Amino acid sequence: MIDSQAVRDYLLGLQDRITDAIAAVDGQAFLTDNWEKPPTERLRGSGRTRILEGGAVMERAGVGFSHVRGDTLPPSASANRPELAGRSFEAMGVSLVFHPRNPYVPTVHMNVRCFIAVKPDAEPVWWFGGGMDLTPYYGDADDCAHFHRTCKDSLAPFGDDLYPRFKQWCDEYFFLRHRGEARGIGGIFFDDFSALGFDRSFEMLRSVGDAFLAAYLPILTARKDAPYGERERDFQAYRRGRYVEFNLVFDRGTLFGL
Repeated sequence: MIDSQAVRDYLLGLQDRITDAIAAVDGQAFLTDNWEKPPTERLRGSGRTRILEGGAVMERAGVGFSHVRGDTLPPSASANRPELAGRSFEAMGVSLVFHPRNPYVPTVHMNVRCFIAVKPDAEPVWWFGGGMDLTPYYGDADDCAHFHRTCKDSLAPFGDDLYPRFKQWCDEYFFLRHRGEARGIGGIFFDDFSALGFDRSFEMLRSVGDAFLAAYLPILTARKDAPYGERERDFQAYRRGRYVEFNLVFDRGTLFGL
């Protein structure tokens, strides 16, 4: 049985846990913006955006929760999934990007999400998606190994094949094709996942979401006080340009919005 309320409750709790943990390290609280879309818009729903800017550790960090609904999917969303045509839908998720101040602390991205499409007299269509990936400016082999090991451990209870598949998917997705270079050192990425049934697939999603702090906090706390100078900050800004390039040219969410 699909339990969208349980997914929503989990996602809101995950956002709370992550922002509390990062604020405790930084010493500065996140600002919260609760928003709601007017009922006249094509997409209806609400969300909660949390931002930390100008902190001691985080230069800019954002953790967003959104839960939106619509009567019909855009044609681009159902072109390759004809079973979605004519269905109403809801989508919810938590997404974050952290840009630390210290160039020796990697930027990190994570999201977990759920999609459900329904119509009368038909079985619901649903899936989960998400993942996390790390983008160091100055790479450290131990940090990279820890991040990937934590990702692998989060998926291990659900099948030995998942980590290799999701790692490869991440490597292929977060790749700047026009430059022939990866955005970072990867992690895991998955979408359209329903293979384990709703309850077990949701359990897998929770395992991935719960693993985020274990994957990133040890790296953050170990590197945040490393000495650096203008040279390192300049290189950090240069590499952040690559991050912007990916988000503008290849990111699925950006392309979907356009």
